[in-house]
Order: sequence, then structure tokens, then C-alpha cells
Amino acid sequence: MTAIEGSVALVTGGSRGIGRALVDALYERGAKKVYATARDPRTVTQPDAVPLALEVTDPASVAAAAEQAQDVTLLINNAGASVNAKFLDAPVDDVRREFETNFYGPLLVTRALVPVIERNGGGHILNVHSVLSWIGLANSYSASKAALWSLTNSLRLDLRPRGIEVTGLHVGYVDTDLAAHVDAPKSSPDSVAAQALDGIEANAFEVLADDISRQVKAGLAADPAVLYGRFAA
Repeated sequence: MTAIEGSVALVTGGSRGIGRALVDALYERGAKKVYATARDPRTVTQPDAVPLALEVTDPASVAAAAEQAQDVTLLINNAGASVNAKFLDAPVDDVRREFETNFYGPLLVTRALVPVIERNGGGHILNVHSVLSWIGLANSYSASKAALWSLTNSLRLDLRPRGIEVTGLHVGYVDTDLAAHVDAPKSSPDSVAAQALDGIEANAFEVLADDISRQVKAGLAADPAVLYGRFAA
């Protein structure tokens, strides 16, 4: 079991949306300190949070943030982008940009903070995936989140012997700025954050935070024609 009470957490993309909800929920559960990162730390408005400048795609920025957060025991890789570049006609640089944020960003931050967490006696990492990790409906976004899902599963094997547990969070639409244009049922950021922290405390491998994530995950056991047939017509 991972104790959130008394922990020191770092949440990437912690100024708004799911990230802000996670920062709030961590303090509600007794976290001692929460670093909330953003490209511009002035956008972090949670009064108890420690604002920290971080651009996850910039190795120098990642190194500088890790140097300032030497007491971290819990890392939440939440920062992400939704470029949704089409594979056949969008600029390849747009696809790369999605992967830089959604895959290489969490990888860089994790590599920088694993030694810190290990020195502090071990802890936990949560990576924020998506239901679209499992179904390729969002082009480069789906591909980048699928890669992050695979990274999470590999890290779990690598880090458990080092005293660090790893959880992946999957969720569909959430009522945030990122999904403001979507006309579909949405989960509240607070509900997603609460389920994510429940998963951390239980050392869960995965958290499926809504019905659509549970349905699509169950569908992976079926023939791909079942999952994709209605979209490929």
C-alpha cells in the first residue's frame, strides 16, 4: 500500500483540469507538499501548492525541476497534448510533437525523478493515459497514449524491485478545457482524481475511471472487427 498522507508529490500539468484536481485531492488526503508544475508557474493558483516551472519536452527544464524537488516520493505524469495529427496527410512534425509531449515528456520526467524517489525510500508513479490508448480513433494522440501505456507497463517491472510502484490511469472525456468542444458525457475532474488516488493507495496496476474505459478495455479481448467494424464502414 502506498501512503499519500505525509507524501511529497509532483504533478505535471498541475495548474488546471485533471492536474489541478489531483493537486487539490492530494492535499485533502494529507500530502505534506505538492509541487504543481506548469510552463508558466504563475498559472498555478492552488494556494497550498508549490509552483514549479516545467516544460516536459525540454531536458534542461526537466533537470532543473528535478533539482528543486529533491524530496519527492510520488510522481504524477499528467501533462499532455492533443494534436490529433492524421497519419497520412498531417505534417510528420505534428506527429512528433504529440509524441514529444505525451511519451517522451513522461519518460524524461520519470528518468529524472526515479533516483530522487528511490533515495527517499521509494514511492509511486501514476501515468495518465486515455481510453484512446486502446482504440485508434484519434490518430497521433491515440498512438502516443498507446506508447505511454506500454511504457507504464515496462516501468512497473523495472521499478518494483527499486521500491517504486506504478499505476496507469485511463479515462474518456473529462470536463476540462481540453474537452470543451466535445458534446458527449464527461467525468468530473474531481471524480477522476479521487479514483486515481484510490488506485495509488491500493497499488493498483490500472485505474479505469469511467464506463467507456471499462467497456473498451473489455473489448480488447474480442476480434478487432468487433471493436473497429462500426468505425471502418
